[in-house]
Amino acid sequence: MTQPFEAAIAEFAPPLPLTVALSGGADSTALLLGCARRWPGQVHAVHVNHGLQASASRFEAHCVALCNGLGVPLRVLAVHAHAASGESPEDAARRARYGAIEALAQENTAHDAFKTIAFAHNADDQTETFLLALSRGSGVPGLSGMPAQWQRGVLRCYRPLLSVAANDIRAWLRDQGQGWVEDPSNADQRFTRNRIRHSVLPALRQAFPHVDDAVARSARHLAQAQRLLEAMAQEDLERLLGGQALADALPLAGLRELDGERQANLLRYWLKSRFGAAPSTAQLAELQRQLLRCSTRGHRIHLRVAHGFALRQGPCLTWQPD
Repeated sequence: MTQPFEAAIAEFAPPLPLTVALSGGADSTALLLGCARRWPGQVHAVHVNHGLQASASRFEAHCVALCNGLGVPLRVLAVHAHAASGESPEDAARRARYGAIEALAQENTAHDAFKTIAFAHNADDQTETFLLALSRGSGVPGLSGMPAQWQRGVLRCYRPLLSVAANDIRAWLRDQGQGWVEDPSNADQRFTRNRIRHSVLPALRQAFPHVDDAVARSARHLAQAQRLLEAMAQEDLERLLGGQALADALPLAGLRELDGERQANLLRYWLKSRFGAAPSTAQLAELQRQLLRCSTRGHRIHLRVAHGFALRQGPCLTWQPD
């Protein structure tokens, strides 16, 4: 069930100090305002300017004015998102955004605020993410939706608004007399997520009024299944690495001893947890085919996987970014 914005903020209990990822849209504007009021002097903000839209300067200007008005320190990061072969511009922008924020935390290890960060994804975003994953034929990881909290390198990440509807967030902002910037690309139905938002979801909600709650339950069940798969992958990985939890390279001989399903599960887990790389179904299947052929010393692996390449280096498999 969804809950009011103020209830979600009241339940949010992150380590302080806290950084809010501020885009300038309604959701992140509300999250910053709610957190700054609850923990005055303990909240920072970070805005990532992708430079992909003419409106990027308006978003940045709104963030600067908002933070100045609240007395919240703001860091602005400029990124240039490069889409790898077969990668969508949205995924490239997301990767660049998280990479820039993680780099900021690593560069400021003495500054605790940059180690804990909150993102403003809401209940509507969760439903859209599930349906987007379904439209792509995603497996358990994709259909698990967005986690409410997770660790990414040195970052402790939170999504405290996943139980709050987008309309409720906007209504709360209007009650506060606080404006925000609307992203013009949100109306562009060339993007699959926008078609889901503007065409698919209204029809689903009319036919099934409780579809958002149902999707949230399914996502939670799948997230539980995903945690079990990850625990199995971690056990297999430690067995493969002689007790190590993670490494840049995996022994080919050990990989080849695993059956197909466990091998796929381990590879997916290793690529994601070590390199932040999410292979497509076709890429993973081709990588497994190459591993089957890797019985000779001379067999070469140089295969596109996510935003980089899986490579054979002697007796091991590794991965390198573009």
